[in-house]
Amino acid sequence: MSTPQLVVHRDKELMAQAAAARLITKVVDAQAARGSASVVLTGGRNGNGLLAALASSPARDAIDWSRLDLWWGDERFVPEGDPERNYTQARAALLDAVPLDPKRVHAMPASGGAYGRDADAAAAAYAAELAEAAGPEDHGPVPTFDVLMLGVGPDTHVASLFPELPAVRETERTVVGVHGAPKPPPTRISLTLPAIRAAREVWLLAAGEDKAQAAAMALSGAGEVQAPAAGAYGRARTLWLLDAAAASRLPRSLYPPASA
Repeated sequence: MSTPQLVVHRDKELMAQAAAARLITKVVDAQAARGSASVVLTGGRNGNGLLAALASSPARDAIDWSRLDLWWGDERFVPEGDPERNYTQARAALLDAVPLDPKRVHAMPASGGAYGRDADAAAAAYAAELAEAAGPEDHGPVPTFDVLMLGVGPDTHVASLFPELPAVRETERTVVGVHGAPKPPPTRISLTLPAIRAAREVWLLAAGEDKAQAAAMALSGAGEVQAPAAGAYGRARTLWLLDAAAASRLPRSLYPPASA
């Protein structure tokens, strides 16, 4: 378990640009060290804002996109092409503009596809795909992701792990179907906390005044069942990337900048 580090930016635009630059550096470094890199994407306004900033960055060409594996932390279980799908939004923000290897883009299954409306079967299939990608060096059923990004909801949810719901209590499975989510759509697929914690680095993104209470709660010792964001951490590093509004309720003692 790594101790959370915080970086607070003036506004959400600067946060997105800085996070995109940070991600480029991490991917390039991982590719130089190991030949390839793996990143877990998040949806929502902050995740998509980061992808849009990455798309417009002149430095994006430093990444060898053909040697990058992309995974998702969660997905809305709706039909393929639905504008609410995180995958659809990621394609619009970035993926269609860069030369990715399609075999290395690991979208979560859509409703109405091979698993019909069975979110649990779709989740099990994604767990199997993760397990197949994991090697002996990963010491577990998921790859050791270089960076796993998570948006933080106003209720402290991350991925589709909502406070008090069964998915946040899962300790064995790496991917689960989520039913009865408190925000639409109610049916989703999500990585679990054990899968999230397999990442080398976990980055939690929060911007806006509506995220201030969630950030304060998660960083003030709350339990992960009540505040799922509190249970999201990386093996080597846990990085909270916030704008000033989202950080407005944090004690100043938590503000020291993270090292680069």
